[in-house]
Amino acid sequence: MAHLRSRRTAALAVPAVLSLTASLGLLPAAPVARAADGPNLAYVVNTRTDHGTIASVRRAIARDGGTVVASYDRIGVIVAHSADPDFGTVMRAVRGVQSAGATRTAPLSATGTTDEGAVQVLSKAEAAKAEKSAAAGQEPLEADQWDLRAIGADKAAAIDPGSRSVTVAVIDTGVDDTHPDIAPNFSAAQSANCVSGKADTTYGAWRPADADHYHGTHVAGEIAAARNGIGVAGVAPGVKVASITVAQPDSTQLFYPESVVCAFVFAADHGVEITNNSYYVDPWLYNCMDDPDQRAIVDAVNRAQLYAQRKGTLNVAAAGNSDDDLDAHALTDDSSPDDSTATTRTVDPHECFDVPTQLPGVVTVSAVGVTDAKSYYSSYGLGVVDVAAPGGDKYQIPDTPSKNGRILSTLPNGQYGFLQGTSMASPHVAAVAALLKSTHPHATPARLQALLKAEADNPGCPAGPYDGDGDGVVDAVCVGGKHVNGFYGSGVVDALRAVK
Repeated sequence: MAHLRSRRTAALAVPAVLSLTASLGLLPAAPVARAADGPNLAYVVNTRTDHGTIASVRRAIARDGGTVVASYDRIGVIVAHSADPDFGTVMRAVRGVQSAGATRTAPLSATGTTDEGAVQVLSKAEAAKAEKSAAAGQEPLEADQWDLRAIGADKAAAIDPGSRSVTVAVIDTGVDDTHPDIAPNFSAAQSANCVSGKADTTYGAWRPADADHYHGTHVAGEIAAARNGIGVAGVAPGVKVASITVAQPDSTQLFYPESVVCAFVFAADHGVEITNNSYYVDPWLYNCMDDPDQRAIVDAVNRAQLYAQRKGTLNVAAAGNSDDDLDAHALTDDSSPDDSTATTRTVDPHECFDVPTQLPGVVTVSAVGVTDAKSYYSSYGLGVVDVAAPGGDKYQIPDTPSKNGRILSTLPNGQYGFLQGTSMASPHVAAVAALLKSTHPHATPARLQALLKAEADNPGCPAGPYDGDGDGVVDAVCVGGKHVNGFYGSGVVDALRAVK
């Protein structure tokens, strides 16, 4: 089962973007003698992009006993393995290296997602009740999909279900493309397994390791489950969906940096228009720029996602499930590193970045429930959250056959189930972006983001204190006005407006 993950947020204000960009320059470091062998770890080594520098750095990696796993020369990111405990320090002293560091704290031999709570598999009784309640023209289980109606996706599908020339890649735990609701819209040619840091396009490599790796399949169904008279419908049932698997195949389901670098580059090079990112990059919830390893992680993933943007790919990410104000001056991180022994630390979210959500140009998504109120778990922040979308909320009860406030979608092995989280909100936005791309095929990522904000409907900050779980305690404070605020950004996306 995927462990709970807090997703932090994406588009930085201009001063923060400049600060992030400026902070990714050369790091001072002195060469050290090679230490005794330690556990084999993965590293990213970020260099200048000229051929001579990259070749020189590869030779330096070999001299220190390292092994190059993948080299993304166009962005100057090399993925390497080494058992030298000083490998990162040695690499940082190599001419032309701009940052370098370990991508994990646990050995490679040891071995995220953002759903808030475990999946609830749809029971036979619930399915029968939903099917009985389905109206003419609805999918059999659509009566339980309050989220589609909340953003006008049911009506939008009748006007324009989306173009087959638009693909949303689900960077996640894998997608079960044999599911009858996903198979009609699945793009195998744009799918891969990036777990190792190098793309594996072997047929079926993109599938989940087992049924417990359900997260990516749920996300894919929310985006593009076909209107084919089976099960549920996606927000954009006419577009294609691809799978780029980045989660470790074991029970940890961790999303390491080298896997995500591979995913962004693969998506960009294979014509993917939109990526959905319902995770944060492990093992650090926040990557602080004063730590050389974490700095290298930010640098590597940022290079990859910016490369994707330059190639025309819009990246959408979930804001997180910790109910944190991401515009705060200090936050507590007690979950990092999550691949070994976590410690408690206080971080400044303007200097310590959740990746990829807080990277420049990424669309950050908060979650709402059926009443359009912020979901009790959803992180927020003025100037951080771009838009909001249905992510589910067990305290906001819909008038549906199941009375379940979570999001119903596809699961591996032909099943269906309910999940809630900003993980579920992000694919709604990715799907609306796909509808916009279908209508505006020449729109750049920046233009698509502007269109997403323009068609959104903002509920505005609540009139009184916000108590999302109803326990009598104020859980969050909304800052901003009717047009832009910390709970909803520019507002809740609207699929119907996207196709008109």
